[in-house]
Amino acid sequence: MSMSFKQIKELRQAGKLDEALQLANQAIQEEPENIWNKRAAVWVYYDYLKKYTQPESFEAFKEKLIKIKNLQLPEDEKMVFDNCAWQIGKLIFALQNKEQIDYGKINELFEIIRNFHFTKPSEAYSFIYKAFHKGYQNWSNYLAFADWWNFENFQSIDFIKEEVNGKKIMSIAEQAYIAYSKKLLEEPLDNFGQQRVINKEKIQSFLPKLDSLIDKHPDYQYPPYFKAKLLLALGSEENAISAFLPFAKQKRNDFWVWELMAEIFSEDKDIQFACYCKALSLKTPDDFLVKLRQTFAKILIEKKMYNEAKIEIQRVIQTREKHQWKTPNQISQWTEQDWYKAATAKKDYQDLYSKHLKQAEEILFRDIPEEIVVVEFVNEHKSVLNFVKDKRKYGFFNYSGILTKPQIGDLLKVRFNGEGQNGFYKILSAKKADSNVTSDAIKDFEGKIKVIYPQNFGFIEDIFIEPKIVEESKLTDGHTVKGRAILSFNKKKNEWGWKAIDIN
Repeated sequence: MSMSFKQIKELRQAGKLDEALQLANQAIQEEPENIWNKRAAVWVYYDYLKKYTQPESFEAFKEKLIKIKNLQLPEDEKMVFDNCAWQIGKLIFALQNKEQIDYGKINELFEIIRNFHFTKPSEAYSFIYKAFHKGYQNWSNYLAFADWWNFENFQSIDFIKEEVNGKKIMSIAEQAYIAYSKKLLEEPLDNFGQQRVINKEKIQSFLPKLDSLIDKHPDYQYPPYFKAKLLLALGSEENAISAFLPFAKQKRNDFWVWELMAEIFSEDKDIQFACYCKALSLKTPDDFLVKLRQTFAKILIEKKMYNEAKIEIQRVIQTREKHQWKTPNQISQWTEQDWYKAATAKKDYQDLYSKHLKQAEEILFRDIPEEIVVVEFVNEHKSVLNFVKDKRKYGFFNYSGILTKPQIGDLLKVRFNGEGQNGFYKILSAKKADSNVTSDAIKDFEGKIKVIYPQNFGFIEDIFIEPKIVEESKLTDGHTVKGRAILSFNKKKNEWGWKAIDIN
C-alpha cells in the first residue's frame, strides 16, 4: 500500500474531496498501473457520486462515472462497483420520478456501466435492475438492458411477493418476466415510424426461460397469460391454448380472459362468437366493456343480427356519455344506418349470451380427453341418464342444460369431471357423437330369435330381448331379427350381457 493511499483516505474522510482527488491524480501519473493508486482514486470518485445523485447534478455524476470506467479496474474489484450500484440506482430512480422522464440520460448511464464488475447475484445488482425497471414501459432500450443484466442473476428473495403499505405486490422477478414479455409483444417501430415485424427469434429464446419460471412458480398468475400471447405472436394457436388453459381456469370470471380466448380462436368464428358472449355474460362494470362491446357489435352486424347489435351499441353510447368520453366514428356511423333505425333493441340481452356461452366454457376442459359412451336409459323427468362406456366404466349423470332430448342408444362424447361416486358422475361437457363413431358397448346383430313363453322374453345368441320389444314388434319363435344391442350389467345375476335396444 502506498503512502499516498493513506493520505488520500484521510482527506476523503475529512470531506476534502478536491484535495484528495488532486493527490490521487498525481499518484496515478507517477505510477499509472499501481492498483493502490487506482483504488485510492476510485473511492474519491465514489464519494463524489454520493453527492451528485439528484437529477440536477446529472452531468457531474456522469463525468465521475466515466472516470471510474476509464480507470479500468480489474474484475475482482467488486466492492467499489457494488457500492456504486446503490448510487447509480438512486439517480436512475430520481430521474424516473420526474414529470418528463429523460430517457436519453438513462441510456447514457446504461452505456457507461455495461462493463462494470458488479457482484452477481447480489442485493446491489438487484437494486440496479429495480431502478432501470421502473420506467420500462416507455424505455425503448429495455430489452437490451434486460439481456445485459440477465434474469439468471435474480436472488432467491427476488422471487418472493413484497408487501408495500400492507398490500401484497408481485415479486420483482415476476414483474421482470412480464415486462420482458410485454416488450416482446410491442410492435416495434423503425426510425420512419413503420412497423417492423415482431422479433420471433427473441421470443423463441425467451420462451424456455418463461417456461421454467412457470414451472417453479405455479402461484404466479400472469406468466401463463403472457406465454399464450407470445405463442400467439409466433402463430402457434394449439400451443397458445394449452399454455393459457391453467391461467384461464383460475381467472375464468374475468371478462378479459375470454377476450384473449377470442383472439386465440380468431380463425374459428363460432368459438370466437361464444367467447364474446361468455365475456359479456360476466358481472363486469360497463366502463371496462366499451371496446369489447364495439367489437362484438361489429360481428353481430356481419351476422345481420341487427336487434342484438343495437343493444350493444346503445350500451356503448350510454357508458361513453356518462363519462363524457368521445364516441368513436364507427359507432356514430352505425347509428346513421337504416338497419340501425329499423332495429328494435330488446331489454333482455342476456338470452343471446347464455345461448352460446357453453361452447366457450368447454374450451377450459380441452385438455381433458373426451370419452365415447352409450346412453342406456333416460329419466327425462330428472334430466338424468345412465351410460355405459365399457365393463369398467358405467353409471349415470345429470345432463340438464347440456344435452337436449338424449335417446337410448345415442353415442355421446363426454368429458368427465373426476371419478364417479357410487355410479354418479359429474361431467364438464357432453355432446352427441358423429355418426361414424364406434363403441365397444354397442353392436349390430342379426339372427333367429328364441322366445321363452309365457314370460315372452327372447334371446338371439347371447343378446337378451325384453318382453316389451317382443310384444311391440310381434316377434315369434324362429323369426329372423335385425337390430342393435347395448352392453348391459344385469344386477340380479351380477354379470355383464347384451340387450337389444332397437329392432329394425
